[in-house]
Amino acid sequence: MAEGKRIRGKAQEGMGKVKEKAGAVTGREDLRAKGVGDQMAGKAKQAAGKGERKIKGAAEETKGRAEATKGRMKRHT
Repeated sequence: MAEGKRIRGKAQEGMGKVKEKAGAVTGREDLRAKGVGDQMAGKAKQAAGKGERKIKGAAEETKGRAEATKGRMKRHT
């Protein structure tokens, strides 16, 4: 899921750059502004995807440590 957000964010950022350039070339300020907005939204999605990945990694690490501790406790009882 996190990787999908990162990819969609990168795509949205790229499309935003295209819109911004097209708006600048055609003189359409509304299109240029929409492109800038899409770029910011894309960057936010990428950051969210990276954050989710870090949280998932930390949760998996904690789960692994808990299971290891549980296994050590069973051997000593």
